[in-house]
Amino acid sequence: TPPTSGRSSPYAYDNYASSSSTLPIFNANTSPVSRFQSQRSAEELESQNDERVEGLSAKVKLLKDITMGIGNEVRESTVQLTQMNDAFAETSGILSGTFRRMNAMATRQGGRWACYMIFMVIVFWFFIVVWFLRR
Repeated sequence: TPPTSGRSSPYAYDNYASSSSTLPIFNANTSPVSRFQSQRSAEELESQNDERVEGLSAKVKLLKDITMGIGNEVRESTVQLTQMNDAFAETSGILSGTFRRMNAMATRQGGRWACYMIFMVIVFWFFIVVWFLRR
């Protein structure tokens, strides 16, 4: 019966010698030196596997930390976007009220209001151009 750990083994397992023995019987054709080398290479492979498992564990931890950071950033961004949405909604309400009052004033004043607005835009534009030229 092969080992139950799921790992492959460099050993050639035969059937167990008896039901009372828990150690496997190695192939009789192998010499003690090759058994020692097999055991040594198995230990080396096992240590390499352990090192790789540790490396993978470190990488998984790093990825977990990164994903946790991304999740925190997404939550914070969602809160900021909600606050910005509320601020824009409030600003929209203020601007719509101001625009409504301005339209009511324009209706009362007639065409003179449009002339004043055009004059103010030209003066504002003139100040902007002069300011950029003086820089």
